Amino acid sequence: MGIWDRIRGELIDIIEWLDDSNDTMVYRFERRNNEIKYGAKLTVREGQAAVFINEGQIADIFRPGMYTLETKNLPILATLKGWKYGFESPFKAEVYFVSTRRFTDLKWGTKNPIMMRDQEFGPIRLRAFGTYTVRVKDPGVFIQEIVGTDGHFTKDEVTDQLRNIVVSRFADLLGESKIPALDLAGNYDELGKFITERISPNFEGYGLELSELYVENVSLPEAVEQALDKRSSMNIVGNMQEYTQFQAAEAIEDAANNPSGGGGLAAGGLGAGMGIAMGQQMGQMMSQPPQQPGAAPPPIPQSPSYFVAVNGQQTGPFNLDLLRQQAQSGQLTRESLVWTQGMAQWQPAGQVGSLMSLFGAAPPPLPPQ
Repeated sequence: MGIWDRIRGELIDIIEWLDDSNDTMVYRFERRNNEIKYGAKLTVREGQAAVFINEGQIADIFRPGMYTLETKNLPILATLKGWKYGFESPFKAEVYFVSTRRFTDLKWGTKNPIMMRDQEFGPIRLRAFGTYTVRVKDPGVFIQEIVGTDGHFTKDEVTDQLRNIVVSRFADLLGESKIPALDLAGNYDELGKFITERISPNFEGYGLELSELYVENVSLPEAVEQALDKRSSMNIVGNMQEYTQFQAAEAIEDAANNPSGGGGLAAGGLGAGMGIAMGQQMGQMMSQPPQQPGAAPPPIPQSPSYFVAVNGQQTGPFNLDLLRQQAQSGQLTRESLVWTQGMAQWQPAGQVGSLMSLFGAAPPPLPPQ
């Protein structure tokens, strides 16, 4: 250091920090041999705090304002060597200016996918990213826990550690929330507020305050997103038969606009033939009534079953095959009373239309002699 710098250091009696950067969190005020004059002026601007350190220990913290460094006004600093005797001489102390403004738009994101179990898709992997905002809440704790003796500390030196905290806690809370993957987009605000509340104590341990945290995006793996796109496309298409008819009509129009294709009458005839065939196919498709998605064929009709009265007791029910066997063996006669669903009362089997065929045709009466 030159002699002019030495003389200038003895004359300076104003301690201040004018910050023209956007990333500096802590700046150490440089003085030759760290000597501060008795009666020096300390200026702490809004968004700043000044931390005095003597022999490795924090002596005092000054908030925004202008201070005259004298023993009668600063009882804590009066314990420093030289000042406790009232000497009007320089004393040695390090002054760290700490920026207490908000540092915004700090990025966080998952380096690796988060494994979780989804209610709809089962085991899936998710990636997430967003931004957060911090400010120094306790300058003393921040210097003790993070800065140390670094004379020019920037936000980039602490964001990696803070990002790891955010990602770790986010993965844990996302699994606890049980929110389906397809519903996460509608809960970004709630997730951000919930995570902010849960991880704020971790930041306070470093003397920092987590002002706000935003979840900008939670995404699925590319293969899963492609499958979802196909599923969405199918839902948009709706009736597949109508869509096929539309595609056929488009193909006929394209064939009509380009009948030659490669040249000559042969190509034109081929195009016309294809158009006719496609037209016939489309006509057949349009003549068929559209089927509703998921419609099942009607059930196969079943033959009715009948109850038979035998010796005053109800027996059955019997289907037509069993009744035919009983009629052949003589157990069932025309006079046997039967009943089935829909009949008002028991009737002789020979008078029931569906059972008449079981007994064969009766011969007509004999002609008179």
